[in-house]
Amino acid sequence: MARSARALVIGGGIGGLAAAAALHRRAWDVTVLERAPSLEPAGAAISLAPNALRALDVLGIGEEIRDLAAWQGDGGLRTPGGRWLSRSSAEAAAARFGGPLVLLARATLVDRLAALLPPGAVRTAAAATLADPGDSRRPARVRTGAQEREADLVVAADGINSHVRTALFPLHPGAVYAGFTTWRVLIQVPGARFASHETWGRGRIWGTHPLKDGRVYAYAAAVAPAGERAPDDEKAELLRRFGDWHEPVPAVLAAIRPEDVLRHDVHHLATPLPAHHLGRVALLGDAAHAMPPTLGQGGNQAVEDAVVLAHHADDLAAYSAARLPRTTAVARQAVRVARLTMARTPAVVAVRDTAIAALSTLGPALFLRGFDGIADWRPPYAAQEGHGGRRERENT
Repeated sequence: MARSARALVIGGGIGGLAAAAALHRRAWDVTVLERAPSLEPAGAAISLAPNALRALDVLGIGEEIRDLAAWQGDGGLRTPGGRWLSRSSAEAAAARFGGPLVLLARATLVDRLAALLPPGAVRTAAAATLADPGDSRRPARVRTGAQEREADLVVAADGINSHVRTALFPLHPGAVYAGFTTWRVLIQVPGARFASHETWGRGRIWGTHPLKDGRVYAYAAAVAPAGERAPDDEKAELLRRFGDWHEPVPAVLAAIRPEDVLRHDVHHLATPLPAHHLGRVALLGDAAHAMPPTLGQGGNQAVEDAVVLAHHADDLAAYSAARLPRTTAVARQAVRVARLTMARTPAVVAVRDTAIAALSTLGPALFLRGFDGIADWRPPYAAQEGHGGRRERENT
């Protein structure tokens, strides 16, 4: 009996696990190599748009994720004083894109993706480096410690500072600082009752969203020098920057403990790669197209990558051709939105807010328009039929 094709996935984040699951469904022998001691994900929560949910339908867990997640869209965009610039609804989002936008804890998604893999497929505490990308005549080789493994396919899902990307494209400039930093928390807020919102100030934003499990996901971003950190703790920094903003921001801040706060500077690939593959190696997720989080599409695009890669696993040039133009366009849109949200000049901010309010009276809320051409993506092969598929058809 001929052996199954072998794939090694470097990186056990959302994109890497999704790719492993997609390849496993197509009868590949898959091993995930994760350098961390566990699959505990970095970050707090993840927003999944209909494009990513359709990709998860291909993996067979789309409906489960819809059921576990909170639907997004009820709420809108506000000013720091609390004035609504635009309002929207979850139903409007679902109608526009053929399915909901949802929010859930990253750990939940990671657990569900890992459960799709056979026992022993995920190796933690397994730092891996690319020894040889291979070509049409020889396999790729990956080194883990003193051992080398051969593979018909290597999936590099090793993040924004991807060592594999550097090995494949040493002349590429790599990730650059986007000019702003972010904070994220996932906490209980006693007595919390509020609509989801994102609030735009001068060079600062704040977002608050309830999860289905009763917790609250809050995030903030602000223009700041790269590497800057609070002189005391990051809760105190959030209080200084956002403590006088509208409710529920003060209530959320009051519920935060300093150890709850995750802070990360934002970096992205300002220069697109020439391809998302070389030899027998495919780049995926942030390793291929890291983008600012302003559209919430980083993880979504990684899940898209995963199912498209599995579809084109025997033709990586076709994978690059399918993904490079789309991810480049989405990344550029995220950069444009970042410039809008991080505007600091008072006159520019006033014009921005006035335009948003005016546009929102003439049609769909601005945040919905920002997903046009993104959230309506569909996989290159049929998703699993089921309740999730029926729900999409009912909303189209």
